[in-house]
Amino acid sequence: MKLNMMYSFLKADIDLIEKELEAAIESHSPLLSEASLHLLQAGGKRIRPVFVLLAAKFGEYDIHITKNVAVALELIHMASLVHDDVIDDAELRRGKPTIKAKWDNRIAMYTGDYIFAKSLEYMTKIEHVEAHKILANTIVEVCIGEIEQIKDKYRYDQNLRDYLRRIKRKTALLIAVSCQLGAIASGVDEQIHKKLFLFGYYVGMSFQITDDILDFTSTEKELGKPAGSDLLQGNVTLPVLYAMKNEEARTRITLVNEETSKEEMLHIIEFIKSTDAIEKSHALSQRYLDKALHILEGLPNGRTKKTFRDIANYIGKRKY
Repeated sequence: MKLNMMYSFLKADIDLIEKELEAAIESHSPLLSEASLHLLQAGGKRIRPVFVLLAAKFGEYDIHITKNVAVALELIHMASLVHDDVIDDAELRRGKPTIKAKWDNRIAMYTGDYIFAKSLEYMTKIEHVEAHKILANTIVEVCIGEIEQIKDKYRYDQNLRDYLRRIKRKTALLIAVSCQLGAIASGVDEQIHKKLFLFGYYVGMSFQITDDILDFTSTEKELGKPAGSDLLQGNVTLPVLYAMKNEEARTRITLVNEETSKEEMLHIIEFIKSTDAIEKSHALSQRYLDKALHILEGLPNGRTKKTFRDIANYIGKRKY
């Protein structure tokens, strides 16, 4: 089953959020509007807004309140992508030129900052002090994650703990908070919104590990960018860490830099796939997924819980 079919009953509300996103990024500056719209139209799974809406279903669901949380969190995610592309010097995202490639780094940074600011504007419509504290802390952590990503580029002596901390800040926290804030906005009990945070966190960790695996196992067409792009950009991901336990693989991998040829990268990708790195990465992703599903068991039964389960299984086992 396709991902969007799993939550097709939310289609009208998701369409509303898409329109809100378009309205949110409008600016008096034509250049800012054009650059922001370019990113928005590149698409995306919209996992964070979907998780906001689903979590809100555990309480008193009001799309006109919940949409503000969904838009705010998707805007934060979008802003972080723009900044990531500058850090990684990435030319493509989802098969389309990045903002920094189409314009330049300066425009990309201003656009990312603008989108971040718009996200905060939307959250002011939520009258929950706790929600604002949670979001502020999350933004701090996301920003620290971006700095850590710069610091860790081409650092081949990092360990598993470094990697897990980085993907927590890069991906898992925002997905976790999407679940938690969606629930808080609909007035659920603290016990439930804390469980939803943990569910989102574990799903987010599994999601990012799977993403990092796909960077080596999928095609350029499926990825929307060349395979092995993460490693070429200096991002040491889980499959790389596991592969480097093989001495020959470690010798070749640690020579990778911005000047490494496409042909050499293809050889390295095949070498990584010939080790047990991909299988071990899948195993860790599954462990996080199992934790997420276990947390889910403690939540009220119904269509929302089943949809969360279906999406979690899809995320952890997707092929691209």
